Amino acid sequence: MTTEHNSSRLVVLDMAGTTVADGGLVERAFERAAGHLGVEPGSADHAGKLQYVRDTMGESKISVFRHLFGTEELAQRANSAFEQAYGELVDAGLISEIPGARAAIEQLRAEGRTVVLTTGFARVTQDAIIDALGWQGLADLTLCPADAGGRGRPYPDMVLAAFLRTGAVDDVREIVTAGDTAYDMLSGTRAGAGTVAGVLTGAHEREALAGHGATHVLGSIAELPGLLASMAPMAPAASVTESA
Repeated sequence: MTTEHNSSRLVVLDMAGTTVADGGLVERAFERAAGHLGVEPGSADHAGKLQYVRDTMGESKISVFRHLFGTEELAQRANSAFEQAYGELVDAGLISEIPGARAAIEQLRAEGRTVVLTTGFARVTQDAIIDALGWQGLADLTLCPADAGGRGRPYPDMVLAAFLRTGAVDDVREIVTAGDTAYDMLSGTRAGAGTVAGVLTGAHEREALAGHGATHVLGSIAELPGLLASMAPMAPAASVTESA
């Protein structure tokens, strides 16, 4: 039996793969960054590094590069090359919203919920995505790892930063998170969010999402307003409902 807080006034959403469709740009940008550091395309080293990038989708990119390249200097060089490459791909018009994402965010806010967009990218890349989509002002707040101590996912830091900065709810169990990766699920559960929704529009399948803490798995973020509406209506934080 699970206990769900019905006050879900704070909704923390991932971007790439959850609200934003980037068509594999992370892998393309990584390949450019790896080439910049001398990783030979088609080599076993390249294949191994690319698989690690796939496996850690959702994690802070600088953390990924620290693991892959060993030293802080190389990690920073790789991260800079990645961010530049990804930004160029964004500027080329190669991203779009997940169908229904903007409408879902607008509906959530119209219902009185606070919406925060989070990412594993650096601030400059997050801003480039928001600008490319015309999403300025769409969410109440946007956060990248540097805004929350630098660790990013799977740590709970960005979710907790959203909790602290917005003051939208009094109890972490009233937080709703949504993402497309196992690391998104871990971040939400570690923050104590009462609703941790996985979506099937990005990197990881249902089994990975459920296995890392998803309380619900949705076809896409467009289904989130309906999910929250199907729960008990928003009420004071002290009110809870029991469901089997």
